[in-house]
Parts: sequence; C-alpha cells; structure tokens
Amino acid sequence: MTAFSRGPGRTERLVLSGVLTAEQAAETVAGIAAAQREDGAIPWFRGHHLDPWDHVEAAMALDAAGEHERARAAYRWLARHQNPDGSWYAAYPDLPDGVDAAGPTDRGVETNFCAYVAVGVWHHYLSTGDDAFLDSMWPTVLAAIECVLLLQQPGGQIGWRRDPDGTEVADALLTGNSSIYQALRCALAIAEHREEPQPDWEVAAGRLAHAIRHHPERFLAKDRYSMDWYYPVLGGAVTGAAAKERIESGWDRFVVPGLGVRCVVPNPWVTGGESCELALALWVMGESDRAVEILQWIQPHLRADDGMYWTGYVFDDQAVWPEERTTWTAGSLLLAVAALGGDEATTAVFGGERLPNGLDAGCC
Repeated sequence: MTAFSRGPGRTERLVLSGVLTAEQAAETVAGIAAAQREDGAIPWFRGHHLDPWDHVEAAMALDAAGEHERARAAYRWLARHQNPDGSWYAAYPDLPDGVDAAGPTDRGVETNFCAYVAVGVWHHYLSTGDDAFLDSMWPTVLAAIECVLLLQQPGGQIGWRRDPDGTEVADALLTGNSSIYQALRCALAIAEHREEPQPDWEVAAGRLAHAIRHHPERFLAKDRYSMDWYYPVLGGAVTGAAAKERIESGWDRFVVPGLGVRCVVPNPWVTGGESCELALALWVMGESDRAVEILQWIQPHLRADDGMYWTGYVFDDQAVWPEERTTWTAGSLLLAVAALGGDEATTAVFGGERLPNGLDAGCC
C-alpha cells in the first residue's frame, strides 16, 4: 500500500459518452495509482522498467484526475534522480516499495525523454496553482532543457540520444523532436511566468519548428510509424490547413476503422497509445467528433477488466499483444478524455494557444 492520501478527485472531467463512465474513469485512475511506488516512481507496470517520458505521461493523467499529491511525488522522483548534467537515463528498474537505489537498466540519454519534464511541470502548475512547486522544480527544468539543446544541430533538429559511452547521436527523430518542441514551449511558459527570459530557448524553438515544418530530410526516415504522421500536429509545430492536410494524407494508411490506429504499417496491430494520441491530435485540430470516435473504437478490445488498457491488439489473430497493461497507455487515454472534457491544464499544454512559439527562424 502506498503512503499517499486520496486526492479530491475530478472524474467528472473524465466522463465521455461511449468511452468512460465515472466508475470506469475511477477504475483507470486507480490502476495507475496502484502501479505507482511509494517513492513516486511510475513504472510501465509493477515489475517492469520506468522511463522518464512515460513516467511524466502517467503523472499528468493523475493530475487530470485530481490526484495532485501523487503527481507531485512523481515529479519529485525526477528531481531526485536527475543526473548532474540535467539528463535522466533512458530506463530505470522497478523496485520494491521502500527501496530507492538501483542503477539504470539503460544508461543512454534520450533527448525527448529529458525534455518532457517541462510539459509535466507546467501541467501540474496549471492544475494546482502551486507556485512553491514551480519554484522548486525550475532548476530541474532549466538543467533538462539546457542538456537537450546541447544536441541541437545546425539545421535546427535535435539529435535523439547520447550513448552510454558519451557519444552524441546527431541523427534526429521527427516524433521525438515534435515532442521536444512542445516541451520547449512549456519551458518558455514557465520562464515567462517566473519573469526569467530565456532568449536562447526562443531561438532554439523557432529553429526546431522550422525544421519540422519545412525540412523532413533532416530527420531519419521513419514514415512507416504512425507517430511520425501525427506527432508534428500533436506537438504543435504543424497547425491549421497544413495539419489538416497531413492528417488526411495518412488516414487510410494508419487508421483501421472500428479498431484504432496502427503502430506501424503494414503490421495488423493497433495500439492504445497511438490511438489516444491521434485522438488528442484530432482534438487539437478542432475535430472532436473524430477524436471521440477513435476512443470509442478501442474500448472493446483494449480496455481490461481492471480498468487499465492493453498496449495493443493484433486484429488478424484477434489477440491482445503484448500481454501488458501499461500506465502510459491508460495515461494517454485519460489525457485525451480530459482535453475533450475541457480540463484547463490539459487543454493548455496540448492546445498550445497560450504557449510561447519561439522566434521565427525564417527560411534557414
């Protein structure tokens, strides 16, 4: 049993017709909470590893459900485990409650994993108005963003990883960079709120956005993966008519009507995380009806009896695969529902209308 007190609950924002009832929402929130350790860490599931990005995704879902103490503990865990250079390792082992010391299982450093803390911290502040929390986490965010920007390349894109031996990998991933762009905008919002301007971050964000919008050749070719299709929209770099055109161009390739979104083509495998993230991207575009429809599709085959969500479903075999129910899949579902329900913090960090954009990089 964890040491956390029960939060005030906000499941009224997590009710969506055909997707979640209040009781079902409470079950999903309880499932994420049950996986969280006493030290605040949120592994994929108990007995599996933790990575910083998915840890933050689950923490944001807890905030959307009103479980602010649990979310705050998750961010405190990140602050305690941050490396001196501002990074986190790519993966940490799950540990028994009461044990908070073990080496990472992957000593590489992934830039989008490290940047995402800014999204979570800003989301928590908007959920709670807790200035003391924001003050205490500012050094963590500052160090993380500075670490990430060390891998920004001359073309604006950001290298995806630093290997365990310290080798910097300059190759850039479009999905990861789109997530970093969202994180940079949230970091700039935190800096603006604190009246601590970060002009270098503004330039970096502008250069990154330009690369995402206009220079696909600067990123590794991963267009078989649905995340590379929708993430530039979800991360806020591609908007308006360009976003609409992008989503429509890949719809028939990635979307399986009645089932969800393929992780990778041509595999007959739809996944909960990708389906929920596409729903969020559709909401960002103002297409809430299609977003709700996607979320409704995945319920029969991906929602488990305990309220958690299976990672994926192989529809040719009519089989769940892999047989794991992950906190980040459940978290992505709750965040999509929260956005559709008008949760202010969630709409702010994903809608992006009030987030700084960075400086226009022109035609470089």
